[in-house]
Amino acid sequence: MTIKLHVRRPDPILRQVVNALRAYEEIHPVAEIEAYRQNSVSVRIRVLNPEFADKNRAQREEDIWAFLNELPEETLAEISLLLLLTPDEAKKSFASFEFDDPIPSKL
Repeated sequence: MTIKLHVRRPDPILRQVVNALRAYEEIHPVAEIEAYRQNSVSVRIRVLNPEFADKNRAQREEDIWAFLNELPEETLAEISLLLLLTPDEAKKSFASFEFDDPIPSKL
């Protein structure tokens, strides 16, 4: 599965984030990963993974941050939203709906 981007040309920061997430994706091929730049200082990420069903929030974050923590501090500072959900949870999550139909930022 490929990482879905909501942009045609990712900027350098978004490319760094995607590269870190590719390492996660190799280990978790059933995960669906999406990322986009919401505005000039905000990157949003959604990871839908059925493997999260047996994990609590802290365990999910440990899984993904193991990869994201390899990024430079300046890049990490731009991650403003990180959704770690099962596909069923995504159907009920208001934050997840933003990925399906992003609202353009005024910044």
